[in-house]
Order: sequence, then C-alpha cells, then structure tokens
Amino acid sequence: MNAMFAVDGNRATVAGPVGQPVLSCRNVSARYGRIEVCHGIDLSVAAGELVAVLGPNGAGKSSFLGAVSGLVQGRGEIEVGGRDIGRLPAHLRAKSGLAFVPEIRGNLCPALSVQENLSLGLRLIEDDRNTARDHILSLFPILKERLAAPAGMLSGGEQQMLAIGMAVARRPRVLILDEPTQGLAPAVYDILRQTFARFRADGLAMVVAEQNVPFAASIASRFIMLSDGQVVIRGGRDELNQHDTILAAFLGGDDDSSDMAETGQNFQSSVGSSHG
Repeated sequence: MNAMFAVDGNRATVAGPVGQPVLSCRNVSARYGRIEVCHGIDLSVAAGELVAVLGPNGAGKSSFLGAVSGLVQGRGEIEVGGRDIGRLPAHLRAKSGLAFVPEIRGNLCPALSVQENLSLGLRLIEDDRNTARDHILSLFPILKERLAAPAGMLSGGEQQMLAIGMAVARRPRVLILDEPTQGLAPAVYDILRQTFARFRADGLAMVVAEQNVPFAASIASRFIMLSDGQVVIRGGRDELNQHDTILAAFLGGDDDSSDMAETGQNFQSSVGSSHG
C-alpha cells in the first residue's frame, strides 16, 4: 500500500508535507456556545501546498475554518510560521499572516464599489498601496473594468475574484477559502485554478474547503475529509484523482461518522489494491 494514506477508525494519518509547515493545527475544536461541532482536527500545510477540506453539508468544514481564522470559538494549537495564534482575536490572526475568504464572498461590502472594497482590503498595508492594488488587478484584469461598479452588481465569479483579491492584498502567508466555487459558473473554475497555481508558485500555503470533488482534485496537494466534526479520511492527490467517484458518493451520502469510517476502510483497501 502507498504509505501516503492510512485510516484508523475515525482517525487518519498521512505522511506530512515536505518542509516546515507554515500553518500547523493540532487538536483543534470549534463550538457554538456549549455545543462542540468539530474536535480533534490536526492539519499542517507547507509553503506552496494546497490542502482541500472535504465533507458533506454539516460535516464541520466551515466551523473548522472559522475556528482557525478566529471567527468561531475554538480550542487547540494553531501556529502560523511557528508563532502561536490560537488565542488571538481574528484581526490579530490576520496581522500574523492568515487571510480568510468566507463562504459566498462574505468579506465583501455589496453596496460599496469595487474600488472602495479594494481600499478596505488595502487600508492596513504599510507598503505602497498602489503597487498592491496593481498586483490584485493583474491577477484579475476584469476588475479593472468594474472599479466604479457596486460589488453587489458583479457576477458571482467577479465577486469571488474581488473577495480573493482583498484577502491577498496584504500578502498573507496562509490563505483559507470556504467553498470558493459555490454558486459559480464552471467557466470561472479555470480562472480560480490558474490563480491558485500562481499563489502556490509564490509560496502561499492554502486551505480550501470544497464539496466540488473534481475541482478539489484539480487543485489540491492533499485532502482531509470531515464527518460529524472529525477527520475520517486523509489522502494525497493521486487518491483524490483516482477515486473522485467514491469521494463524491461520500459527499452525497448520509452524514454519519461511523458509516463514513467504514467507507474509509473500504477506500483504504481500494487504494491498497490499486498500488498493489
């Protein structure tokens, strides 16, 4: 069997990324009041690596990302570049090099123009803001034609470009995106793929939550799958590419962690056979 992938009950292990991780999460949990919605999640991401977080609706993907970014109450060890940020509020985590694009472009102000939204994203930059703005517009040239338009009047794809541009304006070390393809036309996927590849080439560490398995397979170095708030499967890109049909069945099936763990064992056997 390929040593890249292994499952042990509801826990999973996988060979870590090459190089020192930029983002390191250990035993992370998320809660809303007294209700814990995910627990015991470990994740490390190296520079230039993209890890996909998969799982059905209600699996805990958004809650986990929210806990890492500081927008959801959480516990556990979270480090960026070796610095512990787990007890910092969200705005200080952002200053430490972590950027977050919420689900459905939640970091945009729809009533403000594209230019005004970009200005918000650039407001805390200490370097030349014009250079940073030009960098964003070079990533997404279509935004140059929409600078005066209200963000709420943009297409879904253009809004996502703006949301990502605002997030990377400060040149973060870690970029986290929650369901970036949700509600987008497939024509936008190639733009996102090219953009993410450029980010990775620049050494950005990325975490992307997705339900679109083929898209995730086309961008990810590795993946984890959540069910009932815990990791049930981890694997590498080869497994994600070769078994996207199985993974798609997970995402459309019953969100029961014991069933997912059993399916994970079957997935492990399938991977072992394919590498046999």
